[in-house]
Amino acid sequence: MKKLARRLFSAFAIAAALAAGTAAPAVARAEVLRVNTSEPRYAAIVMDAKTGEVLYQKRADNSRYPASITKVMTLYLAFEALSEGRMKATDRIVISPRAAAQEPTKLGLRAGSTIKVEDAIRALAVKSANDIAVAMAEHLGGTESRFAEQMTMKARELGMSSTRFTNASGLPDTRQVTTARDLATLSRAVMRDYPQYYSYFSTRSFTYGGVTMRSHNKLMLQMPGVDGIKTGYTRASGFNLAASAVRDGNRLIAVVLGGSSGAARDENVEDLLRTGFSVMKRRQLGERITVAQNYFEGAPSYATGPINRPPVEQGDGEQDGVSIQLTNNPSAKSYASLNVESSMAKARSSSKAKGDFVVQVGAFRQKAQAQQHLAAMNKRYRSILSDGVPEIGERSDGYYRVRYTGWTQDDAREACKALRAKAQACLVTAN
Repeated sequence: MKKLARRLFSAFAIAAALAAGTAAPAVARAEVLRVNTSEPRYAAIVMDAKTGEVLYQKRADNSRYPASITKVMTLYLAFEALSEGRMKATDRIVISPRAAAQEPTKLGLRAGSTIKVEDAIRALAVKSANDIAVAMAEHLGGTESRFAEQMTMKARELGMSSTRFTNASGLPDTRQVTTARDLATLSRAVMRDYPQYYSYFSTRSFTYGGVTMRSHNKLMLQMPGVDGIKTGYTRASGFNLAASAVRDGNRLIAVVLGGSSGAARDENVEDLLRTGFSVMKRRQLGERITVAQNYFEGAPSYATGPINRPPVEQGDGEQDGVSIQLTNNPSAKSYASLNVESSMAKARSSSKAKGDFVVQVGAFRQKAQAQQHLAAMNKRYRSILSDGVPEIGERSDGYYRVRYTGWTQDDAREACKALRAKAQACLVTAN
């Protein structure tokens, strides 16, 4: 349950009657997903596979190393050759000495041996075999370097303007770069152009030579609807994943690059997909809704720079994530009209708070938004937050932070745990 709770995105539900005898108006609602972007290599994007609409992006155009997601382009060109009749699934590919000498992960075939094209495709999609990637490149392009040029040319044709390939496997090469946006574009192109072959990316296991190999894409086992596409990892790139999932007739593509671990990357991708599907469903119900970035920030991230200090609470540092934002009802009165300062003062005078820790529940660019949110929190979670002193911090880094101060560390953590159990995002920091 704890693991599931961590994966659930949080919801800020702001609903309160503004005057006696009137119904609560429709007001802005934001669902915030906690995403750790302290990793400097992190980049992400969520795309509607049908329309190409970008629902969310974070550093989506920053240059990154693709690692083994490179093999999606290798396979795209293989699918192209199959569809054009230049190669058959029953053809055999020769393993050259160069291919056999590639670094793991690999199938481990000896130089001079051969492998059927269909088996080679499965080895690329499931095992992510570097030796087979080189063999496929040599089979289609004569040499790997010539094939890499074809990969780059195809990337340009597909609109991947920031991508350059120098090899077919994704093994480290500082010249081989891409972006999260370009990889989403490539993933979409595979589904659009070669739907008859996309199922290779859904293969969960592959047996060859009596050995069964399982897909590196563990998200296919964890999240219903996920049916591909490709993982990647090198020390330089971090943990990468391009994934696609279908729900309620909608297909989304999510790309996360530079994850700090495979598990963190997978959890991030799952959160992004769940949030994206929520947007799609609510749009189908007629809501005017978009996905935007919400800087739900807490303790500064010290992952980079001259000072190397950890966040106050492990795992609860900077939270820079996604919000689903619903257009405000223009007839609704502003929560700023509520006497928020008065309620804050009353809480200060009666608070039992006795520590130096803070429970933060939101960060907003406009003070009026922060006031609205504080009023909603005071109303909805009064029993959980009664031991804290509510406040809206001074504007810092462009944001007004909604906080409850005066907690002991243990009490702050317990309060935050209770809020998260109710799908309310929060974090704990030192005052």
